[in-house]
Amino acid sequence: MNLENIIASPAHKTVYRDGDQAIKVFDETYNKADILNEALNTARVEETGLNIPKLISVSMVDGKWAIATEYIPGKTLAQLMAENPEKEDEYLNMFVDIQLDIHKHTCPMLNMLTEKMQRKISATTLDATTRYELHTRLAAMHVHKKVCHGDFNPSNIIVTPEGKTYILDWAHATQGNASADVARTYLLFVLEGKEQLAEKYMNLFCKKSDTAKQYVQKWIPIVAASQSVKGKEEEMELLHRWASVCEYE
Repeated sequence: MNLENIIASPAHKTVYRDGDQAIKVFDETYNKADILNEALNTARVEETGLNIPKLISVSMVDGKWAIATEYIPGKTLAQLMAENPEKEDEYLNMFVDIQLDIHKHTCPMLNMLTEKMQRKISATTLDATTRYELHTRLAAMHVHKKVCHGDFNPSNIIVTPEGKTYILDWAHATQGNASADVARTYLLFVLEGKEQLAEKYMNLFCKKSDTAKQYVQKWIPIVAASQSVKGKEEEMELLHRWASVCEYE
């Protein structure tokens, strides 16, 4: 295994290219169960027929866990959007269409989104009243069983030179309500300081899916609370503010 050609360095992990493989090596801060769950999610989503890099192996490299998948040549959608700002609408349409396709699939072996969110809310540092309201709001949401990516953003889409798209990083995949997945993507754009793009994205998704924008917005406090559990310190104030925007009746 050749770990010389670094192709990405996200937080607490490094991705290398070794021939036709992409090898993601995790640092010691990662929980072994989370790494194995990511590999399992990838294998399960692969069976749906969605266009994702195929899982090849899970191994140890110099005492660190590593996941090897197919290497997909191309650029991320985030790179393309940055390089071609005049094509933002075109790329955003592509982005939303890919997410809509994900939500058409089911994968019964994935963890349930609702159960994950309940655990996350309980693990927050929010006060008891806010946690109660969030648990109550979540319990009232429709329970669906659609594949939800959980971290759907333009950096997780690879576009090959031929224009074929692949969806990366299934660590947070669950089965559940698509609107929760949309709220999560909206929040990711906001946390990057791209409020205008976030609004354009949500409006486009709701139009294409015939979903009420108000319904997606009801998920935002729940998703913000979930994100706050392992969120960055500089994001905490914003996430807690979003999580506290609840309707007390």
